[in-house]
Amino acid sequence: MKAALLLLTLIFSTIFPLAACSSSSPAVAPKPAIEYNDRGTTKYQRGDNQGAIQEFDRAITIAPKYAQAYANRGAAKSGLGDKQGAIADYTQAIAINPQDALTYYNRGVAKFELNDTQGAVADFDRAIAINPQDAETYCNRGTVKLSTGNKQGGIADLTKCAELFRQQGQTADYQKILELIRQAK
Repeated sequence: MKAALLLLTLIFSTIFPLAACSSSSPAVAPKPAIEYNDRGTTKYQRGDNQGAIQEFDRAITIAPKYAQAYANRGAAKSGLGDKQGAIADYTQAIAINPQDALTYYNRGVAKFELNDTQGAVADFDRAIAINPQDAETYCNRGTVKLSTGNKQGGIADLTKCAELFRQQGQTADYQKILELIRQAK
């Protein structure tokens, strides 16, 4: 699940819905911490960001090296508009688990929302280095590049995004990205 960048058009919000609570990395935490994290994820998915943060806080208190709880708390903070707090939590999660592409992606989104385009591109670069088959990260990196005037780099990333969507059988997303590329040219 990923957070959305609303850059060129509202089309992105339909392609990349808000999300960031993930269990893609293995949990290295005691069972009670995992249970609090799971409760936090449920609250986050229901739109209760404040309640989710409380549950993630409990998980982190029990297991201070539980990267997923930091990443999830970052998503909930971002949902409340606390982008700096989200970035701090994503950074802590990355310090614990530097191979989590999703956390780099989400930190890149938060940085972009704070107008740190260089930081956003750097985080998207790292996410792509870890997971080069993630179409959404190429799309968002391309969109950030376009927003900074890097038309060639932006279109190249959007083209890679479209190619990956096509390969992955995501026809509707592929068509939307082709339209964005046409608009960008």
